[in-house]
Amino acid sequence: MSAPLLPVATGRRAGRVVGELLREHPVAGAAAAVSAVAAAAAGLAAPAVLGRLVDAVDTGGGSVWPYVWALLGAAVLAAVLTGISTVLVARLGETLLARLRERVVDRALHLPSATLDRVRGGDLLSRVGDDVAKVAEAVGSALPQVAGAGLTVLLTLVGLGALDWRLALAGLLALPLYVLALRWYLPRSAPRYAAERVALGERSQALVASVQGADTVHAYADEARHRAVVDDRSARALAITVDVFRLFTDFGWRMNRAEYVGLAAVLAVGFTLVRAGDVTVGAVTTAALLFHRLFGPLGLLLFTFDDVQSAGASLVRMVGVADLPEVPPGTPVRTAARPAVELRGIGHGYGGPPVLVDVDLTIAPGERVALVGASGAGKTTLAGVLAGALEPTAGQVLVDGVPVADLRDHVGLVSQEVHVFAGTLADDVRLARPGAGDAEVAAALRTVGAGWAQALGWDTLVGDGGHELTAPQAQQLALARLVLADPPVAVLDEATAEAGSAGARDLEEAALAATAGRTTLVVAHRLTQAARADRVVVLAAGRVVEQGTHAELVAAGGRYADLWSAWTARG
Repeated sequence: MSAPLLPVATGRRAGRVVGELLREHPVAGAAAAVSAVAAAAAGLAAPAVLGRLVDAVDTGGGSVWPYVWALLGAAVLAAVLTGISTVLVARLGETLLARLRERVVDRALHLPSATLDRVRGGDLLSRVGDDVAKVAEAVGSALPQVAGAGLTVLLTLVGLGALDWRLALAGLLALPLYVLALRWYLPRSAPRYAAERVALGERSQALVASVQGADTVHAYADEARHRAVVDDRSARALAITVDVFRLFTDFGWRMNRAEYVGLAAVLAVGFTLVRAGDVTVGAVTTAALLFHRLFGPLGLLLFTFDDVQSAGASLVRMVGVADLPEVPPGTPVRTAARPAVELRGIGHGYGGPPVLVDVDLTIAPGERVALVGASGAGKTTLAGVLAGALEPTAGQVLVDGVPVADLRDHVGLVSQEVHVFAGTLADDVRLARPGAGDAEVAAALRTVGAGWAQALGWDTLVGDGGHELTAPQAQQLALARLVLADPPVAVLDEATAEAGSAGARDLEEAALAATAGRTTLVVAHRLTQAARADRVVVLAAGRVVEQGTHAELVAAGGRYADLWSAWTARG
């Protein structure tokens, strides 16, 4: 069964979110609106002046130069106001998008591990990547054009009515054809654009899965099958995109038909009114120019609907992520410097057989407990539950009697997978406590024995595009973050597993130093870690089957003794 997608908001909800963001910037919104109206109104001057010019020539009255200068002035004014309007509308749109993007990224970064395991990684990547880019493109280009075009259409219709109501009615004969074209296009286009966004997300998922598992793919010579999957997803996305374009071209000729009918009606009615002496030739000229002037804005509105529809499909996907429940910061509860931890009746599963079954475990204040067991016993799941990264399906975790969900800052988790962010070495450690000074960063690195850090230099760029840290160095960096964050409870999930045999002892010493004085649970990849713990807990099939000191369990001759015997036999 395929992984589920993240939620998608309704169009109405997306509109409300945009409205809420707009109300947060009233001055910028008012300035953009006023400039857009002024720019659209300035565009009406040229047809009016040309109509007066035609009447002046028709009656043989006076020089044409005043009209020429008036046309030039109107053109300059319209250009200046349009430029100002474009900048202000685009700036407002970019500001609103930035606020929405911050909410989307914030929710994405705070998604629980269980949710991330459940949903498709490509879907999340598409929403914070492709969808944001699509909306940003629309905000930068389509939004100012659509705003200006919409106001131009509205004010032009008002201008036609001011000339003569019969000329305005003639122009409105095109309206039913426009409506029919839209009614034909909209129901067909919206589902296709939504399907296009989903198809692009599936393509991203296929690419991500293939790249992340590249080593395994190469090991099993499975490149052809993965390439076929990527080709299939790409072909599906391309087919939908071509179908959307074909639909849009059919929409285009329907719009052209409406324009021709409307202009012909204005000219025919104008001819009749001029012959009857009800209007002048100049007035009909102005009316024809005004109606012709609608071609551009209406065409822009309708032809940019392609971008608007696509951006709208992306917007509701972004709002769907932004509307995910906000992770509460946690109640500021005071606990002991070395709190006790209780796991009561913990159960957990991932949709199949249970991974943890009725686990009860108490860790005394300042005690270091090692968790061991065969692969698949549930060790990492139990560590995730204690750290608050996974919500158990049964039972609860208490830190000094307080649910762990209310004490997120009190529990630090260091796993086998460590990400080195792009930036300076000092800033990468400082992620654990952004306000920490250089001396505190240096002290944290010294605590975990990262002598290489001083030799490398605090300002050295690491991560993508920077100096590449070795696996043990990255683990020491993660342990230094733990020291700097200084949580009273620490969970180490195979945090020394990446070290080779030569560096294993150094990394184990670093882990001991980082967790000194903390109530600690260690998922022991190496049984030497278990031997140095205060107590060892053995998991099997999601249940606690043994616990005691290293010496007690070896003497008991049970599961742990068998594991220890096999470990020591390896040398």
